[in-house]
Amino acid sequence: MDHEAFEVGDDDVRYEQPDKIAEMALVEALSMLTFLSDDMYLRSQAYNLSIVDQFLMPLEYRVLHELMATDTTPPDTQFLLAQSQMWIFAAYELLRTWRQRASDIIKWHDNGGLEQKLQSLLEKDRTGFHFGLKIRIGQIERALADKGIANELDRQLRHTYIPYTRLEWVRVSLAKHEVSGNPKQAALMPGYARINNWCGSLDFELENGKYSMGYINRRDVADSIRKLDFSAEPPTDEEIADFDAYMEGKSV
Repeated sequence: MDHEAFEVGDDDVRYEQPDKIAEMALVEALSMLTFLSDDMYLRSQAYNLSIVDQFLMPLEYRVLHELMATDTTPPDTQFLLAQSQMWIFAAYELLRTWRQRASDIIKWHDNGGLEQKLQSLLEKDRTGFHFGLKIRIGQIERALADKGIANELDRQLRHTYIPYTRLEWVRVSLAKHEVSGNPKQAALMPGYARINNWCGSLDFELENGKYSMGYINRRDVADSIRKLDFSAEPPTDEEIADFDAYMEGKSV
């Protein structure tokens, strides 16, 4: 796969205007993930992401327009920076939680441990009133009843792998001030951002200690979720390995 396909933040990218994006588009995209739509707590997090996304997009454009009009950094930029980082952290945690749950179901399916895990959860929820456990129990029961769920989860993990990994890299830089997967490598400019010329979202540099991989902003993350297409073929093992090598600087 061409490494240009991995780069983000290209100056030629155009972003849809906020009023052209359906209010529930982000929730609908996340709800396509198996086990997310039927989990009221994960679904609530998806709604929270969407609500803040709808609030931030107009603010991003307003900051951009003020920058163009005055040629100075608008006062609201600091607030936008704080909110953007919090949104990125929240998006990461939601997808991390779902991916971990999907990976566990696949693992238990492959090693024949679904029934054992189900019995373990049933013993923990003897009263039947632990809502979090009831959701997990229902998901495992679905996986036992439908053997195709494990395959679908695997496809969805592949579809979300590249968007999630990009998100993970910027989150590690912002939260831990280091390069993802390399705690000994300090991030170049953790938290530093520039106002994107097209949508006003704040661009953070993606780098691996060897070269810059371009820029990524909060809007890029939200759009990558909205554009998930599970009807298409997911990335192959070779494409994922090529992407990982590029992100880690092994392709140089």
